[in-house]
Amino acid sequence: MPNPNVTIPPAADHIRADSRSQHANPHVASCHPLPGGANCGLVRIMTGPRFTKLANSLPASVPFVGPETQERERGRPFRARLGANESLFGPSPKAIAAMQDAVADTWMYGDAQSYDLRKALEQKFHIGMDNIVVGGGIDGLLGSLVRLIIGPGDAVVTSEGAYPTFNYHVSGYGGVLHTVPFRDDHEDPDALIAKAAEVDAKLIYIANPDNPMGTWHDAARMQAMIDAVPDGALLILDEAYIEFAPEGTAPALNVDDPRVIRMRTFSKAHGMAGARVGYAMGAEPLITAFNKVRDHFGMSRTSQAGALAALQDESWLADVQSKVAAARDRLTKIAADNGLTALPSATNFVTIDCGGSGDFARAVLTELGNRDVFVRMPFVAPGNRCIRVSTGPDAALDIFAEELPKALAAARETAM
Repeated sequence: MPNPNVTIPPAADHIRADSRSQHANPHVASCHPLPGGANCGLVRIMTGPRFTKLANSLPASVPFVGPETQERERGRPFRARLGANESLFGPSPKAIAAMQDAVADTWMYGDAQSYDLRKALEQKFHIGMDNIVVGGGIDGLLGSLVRLIIGPGDAVVTSEGAYPTFNYHVSGYGGVLHTVPFRDDHEDPDALIAKAAEVDAKLIYIANPDNPMGTWHDAARMQAMIDAVPDGALLILDEAYIEFAPEGTAPALNVDDPRVIRMRTFSKAHGMAGARVGYAMGAEPLITAFNKVRDHFGMSRTSQAGALAALQDESWLADVQSKVAAARDRLTKIAADNGLTALPSATNFVTIDCGGSGDFARAVLTELGNRDVFVRMPFVAPGNRCIRVSTGPDAALDIFAEELPKALAAARETAM
């Protein structure tokens, strides 16, 4: 498929044919008259890179427009950054200190094996180091896994409206996405498994707890899903928010089971989204295969040091978990005070039903943005009737509480 953004000069076909016949560079013309009657000269045709057909077929957009991009477009910063599910409570002071200490060693590449961090994770989860791979957040690990498993035309199953970055990776390697709808604002394990069997999927994706709705399934339901994975398929269990979930949400960790890979991150509960550290746990042959495709020096020394210190600071994690729970309660109350309904959440965000259509929820989101409050919304119906608001300290939630009624009023006026 030709690149629609590139115009080929009219003479290009003739030039290429002529130059091929002379075994010359196909991007250089053979001989053209020059101004003033000069003899012969070569005219170089600058054609640019030759993208693959797959690359040319992909959209130029990325899954998310970051808050910084929005701030540049707006010409001013947000007062309340509540749209990226970052931890506004920040990382452990011990993690900050460890990263500061590691800065002097930035001249060295990071440990390609992330040995110390994997060793600490081995001790935490009582599994082997060969069952753990560390990468640049769950996003980076998803990209490596899709590269390992998916080729052009391979089937992949996910929920319609689930994490778009996973879809981005699948499309980037030519996979074919098959989706099933949410059921009652939950991802539907039974429907995902049935669709995987129907299309002979190589990968199945589910997040538990879920993003963007914040809902969750208990461990028994998830274990039943793992047990039902069709032959030849691999279940990706994204547990980015598991530290915020109730006891009994995560199924037992069985790294001998080749049907599932578990992915977790330091971006959420540990407050290190900017450091880009995630890890995956699974059967040894699968984890070892990551070495074929992963970026071995993609993890900085400062990130490795910070993640190790964060993992060891369990008291800070417990404090953040407590603050997130309190902030969820407050967001639920703010929603109720404005006549809205907050969905139950096992994450560090609350999804709020705006009580109308997707157009109305988007108007609310836009009006909040106009008032310098950054939030997001699910992008597929019926979830798009909601906005998604990250938890944070009281100062940030005070701004949201102040601006939400104004945004609702403006959105309702627009809808009239």
